[in-house]
Amino acid sequence: MALNRTILDIHILQTVPPSNLNRDDTGTPKSATYGGVRRSRVSSQAWKRATRTAFAELLDPSELGIRTKKVVEVLADRVLDLDPSLSRAAAQSLAAETITTATGSKVVPARKGKQDVEDPAAESAYLMFLSGRQYDALAAMTLEGGKGGDVKALKDFFKDKENKSRVKQLVLTEHSVDIALFGRMVADSTDLNVDAAAQVAHALSVHTVEVESDYYTAVDDKNTNAETGAGMIGTVDFNSATLYRYAALDVNRLQENLGAGHDDARPVEPTRRAVTAFLEGFITSLPTGKINSFGNQTLPAAVIVKLRSRRPVSYVAAFEEPVAMGSEGGFLTGSCEKLAAFVPDLETSFGLSDGPEGWVVRVGKETQALEALGQSVSLPELLAAVGDAVVARVAPEGTGHATGVPVARGASGLVPEPGA
Repeated sequence: MALNRTILDIHILQTVPPSNLNRDDTGTPKSATYGGVRRSRVSSQAWKRATRTAFAELLDPSELGIRTKKVVEVLADRVLDLDPSLSRAAAQSLAAETITTATGSKVVPARKGKQDVEDPAAESAYLMFLSGRQYDALAAMTLEGGKGGDVKALKDFFKDKENKSRVKQLVLTEHSVDIALFGRMVADSTDLNVDAAAQVAHALSVHTVEVESDYYTAVDDKNTNAETGAGMIGTVDFNSATLYRYAALDVNRLQENLGAGHDDARPVEPTRRAVTAFLEGFITSLPTGKINSFGNQTLPAAVIVKLRSRRPVSYVAAFEEPVAMGSEGGFLTGSCEKLAAFVPDLETSFGLSDGPEGWVVRVGKETQALEALGQSVSLPELLAAVGDAVVARVAPEGTGHATGVPVARGASGLVPEPGA
């Protein structure tokens, strides 16, 4: 069968001790009913946010976007970087005109706070997601049409159809990695929407979970021995769980969103870097809800990665019947055994076996049952192997061949390769 699509499936089993990773409006850990029983749940938004936050250590700032209502302020700062002679008020007026023209979105005056000396920059009515490179290009075009801070000249400049088309095109190209992965919606200009390349499922416990409460007190350091009682009392809800996590990445959509790289010899390098950053970020990140109170800093016990050619496939159905606790306690061994039995059956029944491109990162004897589901690798080896496999599939013929060399890494994560 022709490899007409490239889809990355990421399956994770992760144990989390007492914690409150993601809470609802009452402060209780989020939950969901699946298989007729109550499960612990961590929302997809929480883990996407954690993944995006991890990108700060995995990618160069120029490859990332900024999601904010304060778009005028961000653009005004870029304008001032290019022309420091302008006043901040002038830069903000120019930026507001450019944002309105480029995105079709209105900006409204921000409320002045007690600590504000100057009037704050106008804000968009909703969060807007633009890349750093898009802001840089918009700043340059703003000064092209509004030299010396002349807002009227800039308005006249944008009345020209060609210039208006150019400024709109600037927010349609040079998407950041996070925009390309997670998408963008612009309510006032649907033509600026970007379809997400990544899908992230809500993490679910593989077993039934009950919420517990921690009753805590805080002592007043200045109390004497004669003064009894606490200075403060309270409760915090928590649970503990073995979670099944899943994400799918449409590499073809990602490549389309990012566009080709500027290095003709390696046109798919931006795609490779984005894939490996997402893979590492999603695997190693953790939502930070109440993390100072619980210190629940765990890493996955097992990661299974599959490269597919047709469609993404979750393995969550393996846990529709909740995993029973082992004879000596614990759910991880039973979870791995269920998964090891379910996956071959599913893939054989639906003809999903796409070849040898599957990898397993695992820790401990509890995960031994998963060995048969793919090639056993370490996390650095996984990143290199997946990066090479992606390049081999999506690179134009004769360019960007796999290197077999692990992706360049610094102490904290991925770093740009020379010329990337």
